[in-house]
Amino acid sequence: MQFRHKFLEYGVLISFCFAVIGADAQQPKDKIASQSSTFTFSLENDLFGDTDQQYTSGVQIGWISADVAHYQQALDLPDWMFRYLPFIPHSGAQKNIGINIGQKIFTPEDLESRVVIGDDRPYAGWLYGALSFISKTEKRLDTVEFQLGVIGPAALGEDAQNSIHDLRGFPTAKGWDNQLENEPGLAIIYERKWRPIRSSEPRGFGYDVITHAGGALGNVYTYLNAGLEARVGWNLPADFGTSLMRPGGNSSAPTTYNDPRLTSQAKFGAHLFAGITGIFKARDIFLDGNTFTDSHDVNKEYLVGDLVFGASIIVDKIKLSYAQVFRTREFEKQDVKHNFGSVSISFTFD
Repeated sequence: MQFRHKFLEYGVLISFCFAVIGADAQQPKDKIASQSSTFTFSLENDLFGDTDQQYTSGVQIGWISADVAHYQQALDLPDWMFRYLPFIPHSGAQKNIGINIGQKIFTPEDLESRVVIGDDRPYAGWLYGALSFISKTEKRLDTVEFQLGVIGPAALGEDAQNSIHDLRGFPTAKGWDNQLENEPGLAIIYERKWRPIRSSEPRGFGYDVITHAGGALGNVYTYLNAGLEARVGWNLPADFGTSLMRPGGNSSAPTTYNDPRLTSQAKFGAHLFAGITGIFKARDIFLDGNTFTDSHDVNKEYLVGDLVFGASIIVDKIKLSYAQVFRTREFEKQDVKHNFGSVSISFTFD
Protein backbone atom coordinates (compact mmCIF):
# COMPACT_ATOMS: atom_id res chain seq x y z
CA MET A 1 0.00 0.00 0.00
CA GLN A 2 2.82 2.38 0.84
CA PHE A 3 4.40 1.63 -2.54
CA ARG A 4 1.19 2.51 -4.37
CA HIS A 5 0.92 5.76 -2.40
CA LYS A 6 4.48 6.74 -3.34
CA PHE A 7 3.87 5.69 -6.95
CA LEU A 8 0.92 8.07 -7.18
CA GLU A 9 2.91 10.94 -5.67
CA TYR A 10 5.80 10.49 -8.13
CA GLY A 11 3.34 10.09 -11.00
CA VAL A 12 1.75 13.44 -10.23
CA LEU A 13 5.19 15.09 -10.33
CA ILE A 14 5.99 13.42 -13.68
CA SER A 15 2.67 14.52 -15.14
CA PHE A 16 3.40 18.16 -14.27
CA CYS A 17 6.72 17.86 -16.12
CA PHE A 18 5.00 16.45 -19.22
CA ALA A 19 2.44 19.25 -19.05
CA VAL A 20 5.21 21.85 -19.25
CA ILE A 21 6.72 20.07 -22.26
CA GLY A 22 3.35 20.02 -24.01
CA ALA A 23 2.75 23.70 -23.36
CA ASP A 24 5.90 24.66 -25.22
CA ALA A 25 5.29 22.39 -28.21
CA GLN A 26 4.39 24.06 -31.50
CA GLN A 27 0.83 23.27 -32.58
CA PRO A 28 0.68 22.46 -36.33
CA LYS A 29 -2.47 23.08 -38.31
CA ASP A 30 -4.44 20.02 -39.42
CA LYS A 31 -7.67 19.19 -41.11
CA ILE A 32 -10.31 19.50 -38.41
CA ALA A 33 -13.37 17.28 -38.10
CA SER A 34 -15.47 20.41 -37.97
CA GLN A 35 -18.83 18.91 -38.93
CA SER A 36 -18.94 16.05 -36.40
CA SER A 37 -20.72 16.06 -33.06
CA THR A 38 -20.45 13.43 -30.30
CA PHE A 39 -22.96 12.13 -27.77
CA THR A 40 -21.57 10.30 -24.71
CA PHE A 41 -23.20 8.26 -21.93
CA SER A 42 -21.09 7.51 -18.84
CA LEU A 43 -21.73 5.27 -15.85
CA GLU A 44 -19.48 4.93 -12.79
CA ASN A 45 -20.19 2.56 -9.91
CA ASP A 46 -18.24 0.88 -7.15
CA LEU A 47 -20.18 -2.32 -7.80
CA PHE A 48 -17.29 -3.01 -10.20
CA GLY A 49 -15.01 -2.83 -7.14
CA ASP A 50 -17.33 -5.06 -5.06
CA THR A 51 -18.16 -2.26 -2.60
CA ASP A 52 -21.08 0.08 -1.91
CA GLN A 53 -19.62 3.17 -0.23
CA GLN A 54 -17.72 6.45 -0.72
CA TYR A 55 -18.22 7.67 -4.30
CA THR A 56 -20.71 4.91 -4.99
CA SER A 57 -22.44 5.93 -8.23
CA GLY A 58 -22.37 8.44 -11.05
CA VAL A 59 -24.27 8.82 -14.31
CA GLN A 60 -23.86 11.47 -17.00
CA ILE A 61 -25.03 12.21 -20.52
CA GLY A 62 -23.11 14.70 -22.62
CA TRP A 63 -22.92 16.23 -26.06
CA ILE A 64 -20.09 18.02 -27.85
CA SER A 65 -21.14 20.13 -30.83
CA ALA A 66 -19.60 20.47 -34.24
CA ASP A 67 -17.41 23.52 -34.79
CA VAL A 68 -19.59 26.58 -34.13
CA ALA A 69 -18.34 28.03 -37.43
CA HIS A 70 -20.20 25.17 -39.14
CA TYR A 71 -23.49 26.26 -37.50
CA GLN A 72 -22.80 29.88 -38.28
CA GLN A 73 -22.35 29.13 -41.98
CA ALA A 74 -25.18 26.58 -42.22
CA LEU A 75 -27.72 28.84 -40.51
CA ASP A 76 -26.30 32.13 -41.81
CA LEU A 77 -25.99 33.53 -38.28
CA PRO A 78 -24.41 36.96 -37.62
CA ASP A 79 -20.83 37.25 -36.31
CA TRP A 80 -21.87 39.03 -33.11
CA MET A 81 -23.55 35.84 -31.81
CA PHE A 82 -20.12 34.15 -31.58
CA ARG A 83 -17.73 37.04 -31.06
CA TYR A 84 -17.87 37.14 -27.25
CA LEU A 85 -18.11 33.45 -26.38
CA PRO A 86 -15.44 32.60 -23.76
CA PHE A 87 -13.29 30.43 -26.00
CA ILE A 88 -9.56 30.14 -25.48
CA PRO A 89 -8.20 31.99 -28.53
CA HIS A 90 -5.90 29.94 -30.75
CA SER A 91 -5.20 30.33 -34.46
CA GLY A 92 -6.63 27.48 -36.53
CA ALA A 93 -8.44 25.86 -33.61
CA GLN A 94 -11.86 24.27 -33.73
CA LYS A 95 -14.43 25.80 -31.35
CA ASN A 96 -17.07 23.58 -29.76
CA ILE A 97 -19.81 23.78 -27.17
CA GLY A 98 -20.40 20.95 -24.68
CA ILE A 99 -23.47 20.18 -22.56
CA ASN A 100 -23.53 17.66 -19.70
CA ILE A 101 -26.26 16.55 -17.27
CA GLY A 102 -25.36 14.22 -14.44
CA GLN A 103 -25.80 12.93 -10.90
CA LYS A 104 -23.29 11.65 -8.35
CA ILE A 105 -23.98 9.83 -5.07
CA PHE A 106 -21.75 9.57 -1.98
CA THR A 107 -22.37 7.38 1.09
CA PRO A 108 -20.51 6.10 4.18
CA GLU A 109 -19.41 2.50 4.52
CA ASP A 110 -22.16 1.42 6.93
CA LEU A 111 -25.48 1.71 5.11
CA GLU A 112 -27.48 0.11 7.96
CA SER A 113 -26.90 2.82 10.58
CA ARG A 114 -29.68 5.40 10.96
CA VAL A 115 -27.51 7.84 12.95
CA VAL A 116 -24.64 10.08 11.89
CA ILE A 117 -21.38 8.14 11.64
CA GLY A 118 -18.93 10.75 12.88
CA ASP A 119 -15.73 9.33 11.41
CA ASP A 120 -17.16 8.49 7.97
CA ARG A 121 -18.22 10.73 5.11
CA PRO A 122 -21.71 12.28 4.88
CA TYR A 123 -24.49 11.04 2.66
CA ALA A 124 -24.71 13.41 -0.32
CA GLY A 125 -26.21 13.69 -3.77
CA TRP A 126 -25.10 16.12 -6.52
CA LEU A 127 -27.43 16.82 -9.44
CA TYR A 128 -25.95 19.17 -12.02
CA GLY A 129 -25.86 20.57 -15.50
CA ALA A 130 -22.74 21.92 -17.22
CA LEU A 131 -22.00 24.18 -20.16
CA SER A 132 -18.52 23.95 -21.71
CA PHE A 133 -16.65 26.08 -24.22
CA ILE A 134 -13.93 24.15 -26.01
CA SER A 135 -11.04 25.11 -28.27
CA LYS A 136 -8.92 22.33 -29.78
CA THR A 137 -6.32 21.39 -32.33
CA GLU A 138 -4.74 17.99 -32.94
CA LYS A 139 -2.24 18.57 -30.09
CA ARG A 140 -4.07 20.82 -27.65
CA LEU A 141 -7.50 21.12 -26.04
CA ASP A 142 -8.76 23.91 -23.76
CA THR A 143 -12.02 23.69 -21.82
CA VAL A 144 -13.84 26.33 -19.80
CA GLU A 145 -16.81 24.78 -18.01
CA PHE A 146 -19.59 26.22 -15.86
CA GLN A 147 -21.39 23.75 -13.58
CA LEU A 148 -24.66 24.60 -11.82
CA GLY A 149 -26.67 22.22 -9.68
CA VAL A 150 -27.93 21.30 -6.25
CA ILE A 151 -26.63 19.27 -3.30
CA GLY A 152 -29.00 17.71 -0.76
CA PRO A 153 -32.42 16.00 -0.88
CA ALA A 154 -33.28 17.99 -4.04
CA ALA A 155 -30.45 16.12 -5.82
CA LEU A 156 -32.52 12.89 -5.50
CA GLY A 157 -29.57 10.80 -4.33
CA GLU A 158 -31.70 8.80 -1.89
CA ASP A 159 -34.38 8.11 -4.50
CA ALA A 160 -31.83 7.01 -7.10
CA GLN A 161 -29.80 4.72 -4.84
CA ASN A 162 -32.66 3.04 -2.98
CA SER A 163 -34.73 2.57 -6.13
CA ILE A 164 -31.85 0.66 -7.73
CA HIS A 165 -31.31 -1.35 -4.52
CA ASP A 166 -35.02 -2.26 -4.43
CA LEU A 167 -34.94 -3.25 -8.09
CA ARG A 168 -31.95 -5.54 -7.55
CA GLY A 169 -33.16 -6.95 -4.23
CA PHE A 170 -30.40 -5.28 -2.16
CA PRO A 171 -30.96 -3.75 1.31
CA THR A 172 -31.68 -0.02 1.10
CA ALA A 173 -29.45 2.61 2.74
CA LYS A 174 -30.95 3.66 6.08
CA GLY A 175 -29.03 6.86 6.84
CA TRP A 176 -30.20 9.28 4.15
CA ASP A 177 -32.00 11.42 6.76
CA ASN A 178 -28.48 12.60 7.71
CA GLN A 179 -27.47 13.75 4.23
CA LEU A 180 -26.16 17.23 3.49
CA GLU A 181 -28.78 19.97 3.40
CA ASN A 182 -30.10 21.49 0.17
CA GLU A 183 -27.59 23.97 -1.24
CA PRO A 184 -27.16 25.40 -4.75
CA GLY A 185 -23.81 24.46 -6.25
CA LEU A 186 -21.67 26.46 -8.65
CA ALA A 187 -18.23 25.66 -10.03
CA ILE A 188 -16.09 27.24 -12.73
CA ILE A 189 -13.55 24.86 -14.24
CA TYR A 190 -10.61 25.29 -16.59
CA GLU A 191 -8.55 22.44 -18.00
CA ARG A 192 -5.90 22.17 -20.72
CA LYS A 193 -4.80 18.94 -22.39
CA TRP A 194 -1.69 18.38 -24.51
CA ARG A 195 -0.42 15.54 -26.67
CA PRO A 196 3.40 15.86 -26.37
CA ILE A 197 4.15 12.31 -27.57
CA ARG A 198 2.56 10.32 -30.39
CA SER A 199 3.52 7.76 -33.05
CA SER A 200 4.25 9.08 -36.52
CA GLU A 201 1.53 7.17 -38.41
CA PRO A 202 -2.16 7.79 -37.67
CA ARG A 203 -3.20 4.32 -38.88
CA GLY A 204 -2.19 0.86 -37.72
CA PHE A 205 -0.24 0.27 -34.52
CA GLY A 206 0.28 3.47 -32.55
CA TYR A 207 0.82 5.12 -29.20
CA ASP A 208 0.51 8.53 -27.59
CA VAL A 209 0.71 10.36 -24.28
CA ILE A 210 -1.90 12.94 -23.24
CA THR A 211 -1.32 15.27 -20.29
CA HIS A 212 -3.76 17.52 -18.50
CA ALA A 213 -3.68 20.30 -15.91
CA GLY A 214 -6.32 22.65 -14.57
CA GLY A 215 -8.43 23.64 -11.63
CA ALA A 216 -11.87 24.55 -10.31
CA LEU A 217 -13.32 27.32 -8.15
CA GLY A 218 -16.67 27.20 -6.38
CA ASN A 219 -18.61 26.16 -3.30
CA VAL A 220 -18.87 22.55 -4.53
CA TYR A 221 -15.14 22.06 -5.06
CA THR A 222 -12.03 24.16 -5.34
CA TYR A 223 -8.93 22.32 -6.51
CA LEU A 224 -5.87 22.06 -8.75
CA ASN A 225 -5.26 18.91 -10.76
CA ALA A 226 -2.71 17.41 -13.14
CA GLY A 227 -2.14 14.04 -14.74
CA LEU A 228 -1.39 12.01 -17.84
CA GLU A 229 -2.73 9.13 -19.88
CA ALA A 230 -0.71 6.74 -22.08
CA ARG A 231 -2.38 4.77 -24.89
CA VAL A 232 -1.20 1.97 -27.14
CA GLY A 233 -3.14 -0.03 -29.70
CA TRP A 234 -4.51 -0.31 -33.25
CA ASN A 235 -5.98 2.73 -35.05
CA LEU A 236 -5.92 5.08 -32.07
CA PRO A 237 -8.79 7.60 -32.02
CA ALA A 238 -7.85 11.22 -32.74
CA ASP A 239 -9.34 12.46 -29.48
CA PHE A 240 -7.98 13.38 -26.05
CA GLY A 241 -8.35 10.12 -24.23
CA THR A 242 -10.85 8.37 -21.99
CA SER A 243 -11.74 10.68 -19.13
CA LEU A 244 -13.65 9.88 -15.98
CA MET A 245 -16.79 11.79 -15.00
CA ARG A 246 -14.84 14.78 -13.79
CA PRO A 247 -15.38 18.48 -14.49
CA GLY A 248 -13.93 19.58 -17.81
CA GLY A 249 -13.01 16.00 -18.70
CA ASN A 250 -15.30 15.23 -21.64
CA SER A 251 -12.78 14.67 -24.46
CA SER A 252 -14.14 11.76 -26.52
CA ALA A 253 -15.00 13.79 -29.64
CA PRO A 254 -12.75 13.29 -32.71
CA THR A 255 -10.33 16.11 -33.54
CA THR A 256 -9.28 15.19 -37.12
CA TYR A 257 -10.49 13.03 -39.98
CA ASN A 258 -7.78 10.49 -39.10
CA ASP A 259 -10.11 9.18 -36.39
CA PRO A 260 -11.50 5.67 -37.19
CA ARG A 261 -15.02 7.02 -36.53
CA LEU A 262 -14.70 9.48 -39.42
CA THR A 263 -12.36 8.00 -42.02
CA SER A 264 -13.63 5.63 -44.70
CA GLN A 265 -10.33 3.68 -44.63
CA ALA A 266 -10.60 2.27 -41.10
CA LYS A 267 -13.76 1.58 -39.14
CA PHE A 268 -12.24 -0.38 -36.28
CA GLY A 269 -9.79 0.41 -33.51
CA ALA A 270 -8.79 -1.00 -30.14
CA HIS A 271 -6.33 0.17 -27.51
CA LEU A 272 -5.25 -0.11 -23.89
CA PHE A 273 -4.72 2.90 -21.69
CA ALA A 274 -3.33 3.76 -18.28
CA GLY A 275 -3.43 7.06 -16.47
CA ILE A 276 -2.66 8.87 -13.26
CA THR A 277 -4.14 12.05 -11.82
CA GLY A 278 -3.31 14.05 -8.72
CA ILE A 279 -5.74 16.52 -7.15
CA PHE A 280 -4.97 19.12 -4.50
CA LYS A 281 -8.30 19.91 -2.83
CA ALA A 282 -8.85 23.20 -1.08
CA ARG A 283 -12.58 22.48 -0.78
CA ASP A 284 -14.80 19.46 -1.34
CA ILE A 285 -18.38 19.95 -0.13
CA PHE A 286 -18.91 16.18 -0.02
CA LEU A 287 -16.27 15.99 2.74
CA ASP A 288 -16.25 19.53 4.19
CA GLY A 289 -20.03 19.71 4.52
CA ASN A 290 -22.49 22.46 3.67
CA THR A 291 -21.13 25.95 3.04
CA PHE A 292 -23.80 28.07 4.75
CA THR A 293 -25.26 25.75 7.42
CA ASP A 294 -23.90 23.30 9.99
CA SER A 295 -23.71 19.73 8.73
CA HIS A 296 -21.81 16.50 9.10
CA ASP A 297 -18.20 16.76 7.85
CA VAL A 298 -14.90 14.90 8.04
CA ASN A 299 -11.22 15.91 7.92
CA LYS A 300 -10.33 15.54 4.25
CA GLU A 301 -6.99 14.60 2.73
CA TYR A 302 -5.72 17.54 0.70
CA LEU A 303 -3.88 15.42 -1.90
CA VAL A 304 -5.80 12.62 -3.61
CA GLY A 305 -4.55 10.41 -6.45
CA ASP A 306 -6.28 8.24 -9.06
CA LEU A 307 -4.61 5.33 -10.84
CA VAL A 308 -6.57 4.18 -13.92
CA PHE A 309 -6.32 1.14 -16.19
CA GLY A 310 -8.65 0.37 -19.07
CA ALA A 311 -9.43 -0.55 -22.66
CA SER A 312 -11.38 1.00 -25.54
CA ILE A 313 -12.82 -0.38 -28.75
CA ILE A 314 -14.15 1.52 -31.78
CA VAL A 315 -16.58 0.03 -34.27
CA ASP A 316 -17.84 2.36 -36.98
CA LYS A 317 -19.19 5.49 -35.19
CA ILE A 318 -19.19 4.00 -31.69
CA LYS A 319 -16.47 4.10 -29.04
CA LEU A 320 -16.87 1.88 -25.95
CA SER A 321 -14.48 2.24 -23.01
CA TYR A 322 -14.05 0.63 -19.60
CA ALA A 323 -11.71 1.84 -16.86
CA GLN A 324 -10.94 0.56 -13.37
CA VAL A 325 -10.07 3.37 -10.98
CA PHE A 326 -8.04 3.05 -7.78
CA ARG A 327 -8.34 6.14 -5.55
CA THR A 328 -6.27 7.00 -2.50
CA ARG A 329 -7.93 7.89 0.80
CA GLU A 330 -10.04 11.04 0.67
CA PHE A 331 -10.37 11.65 4.44
CA GLU A 332 -8.38 10.82 7.57
CA LYS A 333 -10.51 8.04 9.08
CA GLN A 334 -11.28 6.27 5.80
CA ASP A 335 -10.66 2.57 6.44
CA VAL A 336 -9.68 1.49 2.92
CA LYS A 337 -8.74 3.05 -0.36
CA HIS A 338 -11.59 3.13 -2.85
CA ASN A 339 -11.94 1.61 -6.32
CA PHE A 340 -14.73 1.73 -8.87
CA GLY A 341 -15.45 1.05 -12.52
CA SER A 342 -16.19 3.59 -15.25
CA VAL A 343 -18.03 2.72 -18.47
CA SER A 344 -18.58 5.17 -21.32
CA ILE A 345 -20.09 4.80 -24.75
CA SER A 346 -19.98 7.57 -27.34
CA PHE A 347 -21.66 8.02 -30.72
CA THR A 348 -20.18 10.35 -33.32
CA PHE A 349 -22.31 11.91 -36.03
CA ASP A 350 -20.79 13.59 -39.08
